Amino acid sequence: MERVMFVEIGQGIDLHGQDISTACVRACRNAIGHNSMPGIRSVLPDQDIDKMRVEVTLGVPSHQEQVDLGAVRKAFPYGQVEVRVVAGGLLASSGVLLPDQGDVSDDMVIVDAVVAVGY
Repeated sequence: MERVMFVEIGQGIDLHGQDISTACVRACRNAIGHNSMPGIRSVLPDQDIDKMRVEVTLGVPSHQEQVDLGAVRKAFPYGQVEVRVVAGGLLASSGVLLPDQGDVSDDMVIVDAVVAVGY
């Protein structure tokens, strides 16, 4: 990315079901969910929203290879989205095992996201 304009940080959790991709998408939505960038077009090359770049780094506690990168990309409505998955985040006990919620353990999956926006 030639120029970074914004960096947002988010956290996503899947309390039951241990779905890593769900936690990743929630972390991304948390990072961008309270932002409005009304002037973004004016600083992009050719004022073209398609030239915006979004670089996402996800800290995932386990099974990084199972992250649904397509689902993560869909969390971003605009721009050229690149996703990088690294070791991070946390597995911690939710305190209860709920098989009817898809639990195979009492772990909750916690994912951290860093989202850089620029061009």
